[in-house]
Amino acid sequence: MTPDLDLWPIGNCQVSALIDREARFVWACVPRVDGDPLFSALVGGEAATTGFWAIELEDLATTEQRYERNTPILVSRMTDTSGNAIEITDFCPRFDRLGRTYRPTSFCRIIRPISGSPRIRVKLRPTCGWGGHCTTRMGGSNHIRFPGDGVTLRLTTTAPVGLIREEHVFRVERPLYFFLGPDESFDRNVGATIEEMLYATRQEWQHWVRGLAIPLEWQDVVIRSAITLKLCQHEETGAIVAALTTSIPEHSGSQRNWDYRYCWIRDAYYTVQALNRLGALDVLEAYLEYLRNIVDNAKGGHIQPLYGVLGEATLEERFAPDLPGYRGMGPVRVGNQAYEQIQHDAYGQIVLCNVQAFFDRRLFRPATIEDFEALEKVGERAWQFHDQPDAGLWELRTRQSVHTYSSAMCWAACDRLANAAHVLGLDERREYWNDRAGQIKDGIIASAWRPDTNRMSATFSGDDLDASLIQLLDLRFLSPDDPKFLGTLKAVEEGLRRGSHMLRYATEDDFGLPETAFNVCTFWLIEALQATGRTEDARELFEEMLTRRTSAGLLSEDIDPVTGELWGNYPQTYSLVGMINCAAMLSKPWTSIR
Repeated sequence: MTPDLDLWPIGNCQVSALIDREARFVWACVPRVDGDPLFSALVGGEAATTGFWAIELEDLATTEQRYERNTPILVSRMTDTSGNAIEITDFCPRFDRLGRTYRPTSFCRIIRPISGSPRIRVKLRPTCGWGGHCTTRMGGSNHIRFPGDGVTLRLTTTAPVGLIREEHVFRVERPLYFFLGPDESFDRNVGATIEEMLYATRQEWQHWVRGLAIPLEWQDVVIRSAITLKLCQHEETGAIVAALTTSIPEHSGSQRNWDYRYCWIRDAYYTVQALNRLGALDVLEAYLEYLRNIVDNAKGGHIQPLYGVLGEATLEERFAPDLPGYRGMGPVRVGNQAYEQIQHDAYGQIVLCNVQAFFDRRLFRPATIEDFEALEKVGERAWQFHDQPDAGLWELRTRQSVHTYSSAMCWAACDRLANAAHVLGLDERREYWNDRAGQIKDGIIASAWRPDTNRMSATFSGDDLDASLIQLLDLRFLSPDDPKFLGTLKAVEEGLRRGSHMLRYATEDDFGLPETAFNVCTFWLIEALQATGRTEDARELFEEMLTRRTSAGLLSEDIDPVTGELWGNYPQTYSLVGMINCAAMLSKPWTSIR
């Protein structure tokens, strides 16, 4: 089966898995999202023979899949040519237990016979050491052990262990339970315990969704995006990863294969911004705790663009030679050398994430004067480097410029620090940061405005088009009726729009000309269209983008503007953020039906 991105994520904010249209686990890392892939078939080539967990129904005719309402619990119904059917329920346990969140490194599967006499074959073929062979060892009468380099897992099941080990076909006559998790004895009734876990996990997720302040229209779109963004948070530390995968290329044969299983300061800012619109303050509070540790460790100095989920600063990039890559399009990368880059926009995003805590009275831990003083060190870095070259938000590897987006983020850091100082009653500090923000803004206009072409330039040194210029509106750097913004929007749309999609830029970078559109840029365009009075255009474009989603209701990073095929890492937080923001902005108000 040729891999594609029509995949269904499950997870528990510790581990996650991607399940394909044949109900196979094809991607899952342990003991956390950036770990070794236990299931690696997604990047195992065109016809991977290992790295998956399949439940194969003999003489399969159809497979229908759906999530249980308002959860990441996946149900796959498989029917054979004679009408025999089974139902597979897949989930990762997550619920409160003994005053703590129980989210083990584990995956649960339940197979229920639905009609007739279905016959199945279970193929459990994990990989270890990035695509290498996993040793399997028979345990007792009900489990199989998989010793790995960093973690040993155990499959505990009520199914016949020998038939699973030998991959024999057998009849399903009763519910079968599978728990793949830590190498610990399962000292309770397996079936009853997994049913209890399923019930508690369902209740936990539905309770979380019930607390979201969603828009009237596109509710299912927003709920599914929000749940999946939550799955992208490593709840133990609060870090938010950019995507659950590594090395899905941006387009066919592009070599633009990156590992996105880390916490980018920029991506996480957009994620918490979107979830704040929905009132998901648990994600914000956990992330702010993560950020405070990042700021403390920086000691007033350099902030990297990204960190590991435990705050690791070093993320050395290497290849995984035993994995041929998505559809054989390697390389498969582990780590991301972008941690060494200079990207000045991070200073703005840190302040922007934190500033709500100075105003929001709902938070368990409101921001303090000590937090403000720590953020002032970040603001000083923004002031120091606002007009200095960096790699920019698109992380160019071979050249640097003074990027307007990065400079505007530095302006935002100073501007929002002034707001925080005001609410704290620190008038002198408010004036100080307002003055710095004003100087930066004047400098950006002087350096990036191009009167000859009636637009802002993406860099201070050229006359470049870049979709990030649309973000000058979201940052409140320019207003929607400002002629400078209207001229910039017109230029960006004419230069970068390809039908219903937006490119990041249309110039050569380290790998040549980009061939695919960047999904979040299209959502930025939709926001700008609505803000400038083109509401019908915005709604039409948004509805078009929603038709590009996978069966699970999600999007990856990139899309082919000609074929509509999805490319890039999946599910991608930027794209999910775009769907939430646009739905909230375009929806009719609840008062229209009350």
